[in-house]
Amino acid sequence: MVYFVSGIDTDAGKSVVTGLLARSLRKRGVNVITQKFIQTGWVGISEDILKHREIMGIEPQPVDKDGTTCPYVMTYPASPHLAAEIDKVTLDMERITVSTRKLEALYDMVLLEGAGGLYVPVTRDYFTIDYIQEYDYPLILVASSKLGSINHTLMSLELCRTRGIKVACLVYNRFPNDSEWITNDSITIFKHYLEQYFPSTALIEVPVVHGTDYPDVDVSALEGRR
Repeated sequence: MVYFVSGIDTDAGKSVVTGLLARSLRKRGVNVITQKFIQTGWVGISEDILKHREIMGIEPQPVDKDGTTCPYVMTYPASPHLAAEIDKVTLDMERITVSTRKLEALYDMVLLEGAGGLYVPVTRDYFTIDYIQEYDYPLILVASSKLGSINHTLMSLELCRTRGIKVACLVYNRFPNDSEWITNDSITIFKHYLEQYFPSTALIEVPVVHGTDYPDVDVSALEGRR
């Protein structure tokens, strides 16, 4: 089973959320691995993959060291299309898909983390949302509690409705938790929207992570889909 993890924008916290989901699934006996769609602004093993492993409490795996969990790591911190042009790399979506299929054969569940939001360009004429739709991956959408997240979250969900993308769950990341009023109101709005348009989509709340005190997350909605 493959889930694609995307955020409502950059810095929504999807790397931490991906790690927390994997950690909680693993504690419940699910043989789970994370994958990174494309990593930019880094060299070597994907920065986000290393963060996932830290949160999961495991060492980097052989599939990390051989590049399976992140086939493309580019040096410039930008959208994949621009980072690839700067590094003179031709991005081949089939290479990513082959890696995902390899992981599917080794694990029960793959959490495939994207780069930024749904409309981050992978090439000049191909976007992250195109890839999700093409492979019909159920989506885990990560929202944050910062001001403006209601707008970005509902727009992202509307795009999923337009494209026919299945949304497995909406994860509300309470970081930075600047205002309880904003947090509580946002959750109310998201619950109402999901009841109207995505009645089978779960809303998962993730508390603020303090240091390495990683909380358990309710992953029952993901376990039930296996």
